Amino acid sequence: MNSPPQASLIETRAIDFIPENERHGRLLSQFTLWFSANMQITAIITGALAVVLGGDMFWSLIGLLLGQVLGGAVMALHGAQGPRLGLPQMISSRVQFGVLGATLPLALVCVLYIGFNTTGTILSGQAIAQLTGLSPSAGILIFSAVIALFAACGYRMIHLLGRAATVLGLIAFAYLFARLLSVNDITPLLRNHRFAWDSFLLAVSLSASWQIAFGPYVADYSRYLPSGVSPLRTFLCVGGGSVLGAQIAMTLGVFAAALAGPRFVGQEVAYIVGLGASGAMASFLFFSIAFGKITVSTLNAYGSFMCLATMLSGFQREAKIGRRQRLVFVLAIVGLSAAIALAAQHDFLLHFKSFILFLLTFFTPWSAINLVDYYWVNQEQYDLAALSDPDGRYGRWNRVGIASYLFGLLAQLPFISTRFYSGPLLPYLGQVDISWLVGLIAPGALYFCLARRRVQRPPTRVSPAKG
Repeated sequence: MNSPPQASLIETRAIDFIPENERHGRLLSQFTLWFSANMQITAIITGALAVVLGGDMFWSLIGLLLGQVLGGAVMALHGAQGPRLGLPQMISSRVQFGVLGATLPLALVCVLYIGFNTTGTILSGQAIAQLTGLSPSAGILIFSAVIALFAACGYRMIHLLGRAATVLGLIAFAYLFARLLSVNDITPLLRNHRFAWDSFLLAVSLSASWQIAFGPYVADYSRYLPSGVSPLRTFLCVGGGSVLGAQIAMTLGVFAAALAGPRFVGQEVAYIVGLGASGAMASFLFFSIAFGKITVSTLNAYGSFMCLATMLSGFQREAKIGRRQRLVFVLAIVGLSAAIALAAQHDFLLHFKSFILFLLTFFTPWSAINLVDYYWVNQEQYDLAALSDPDGRYGRWNRVGIASYLFGLLAQLPFISTRFYSGPLLPYLGQVDISWLVGLIAPGALYFCLARRRVQRPPTRVSPAKG
């Protein structure tokens, strides 16, 4: 595929439309980006939670895989929108919520990604501390500075990081698996089948929420691909990389937690590296853990910036964001994540479990509405110029979209099970959390029924926004 006129590693565009003569990249870069973003330490710990919280190895692995496939399909459907629209993911929310109404999910998404970035910063700080001999707090600050640098560079740098992290991650994970299987016999653990709906569905929810959480920014990283790229191939590359990378990492987490037992909690990074070796190999593994987190943490920081920029442009009627503004946004986002990480670095595992499950409450209704609108209501026919005009086709506030989203949030409440809140119907369901299923089906169905009566087709299949 053709390269753009300027091949600088520092991105010149922000949330504006990417014209065809600036489109570039290969589908393989989509696979490596999402593979590396998932094959990292936080995914290992997410998989470990399925065992730490009561599941057995065999059914935890199956439950995690099922959740990967379901959640991965949702996030990959978002990714396929990128080449078609040439815009960041959350701008398309203006079709469903209105130019100003889209600030509601945008604000929630931004807050949640800052929180998600905080968890990665904590783990990376631990790894850097072990590698350098510094304190975990110093490790957090070093890692945050690196993330700010890469996120400020933008799209090309992020994909370059994805390729490098894929190679490094494959080496590190291959060694860890080989070491773990050579010194431990996991056969008895795999033979111990203790199926229970609550622990099985917890595993499904953990991995599904992990995948769905990428939805609000996945198209940000496919929007530079030429518009003629096959949506199916984009879907397969994005989803395949994400599902495969996450399942590899979570499988290692399941093995580690099942073998370690209580020793795993509170010493997650040290235990994972301890599976490998000491000396130079341990240093390499600590480095690979920190480097593996750079890709996804950069995605989170960059995605948060895109959300903030989209919110700002909705009120200013301006799609262009300069480099200085991007730098200020990124520094503020990364700085806030670092501050939270410094304050919350203790008792990480239990807080993280509650956080990642609570993500579903806010992400799934948005994903359902966005996908239903794009693929079934408007059938990929968006007037892109109108997305920047509060007085245009999509208006300032879309009551149907906002009402459907709020309905989706409320519909989940009886079924949620987290440390923050437990729904009243959980005792009747054996404490099984099915809120994410409700959050996908209920708002999507309501939006489809209401929105298809009001849809107005744009005059052409796609009207490029003026950039």
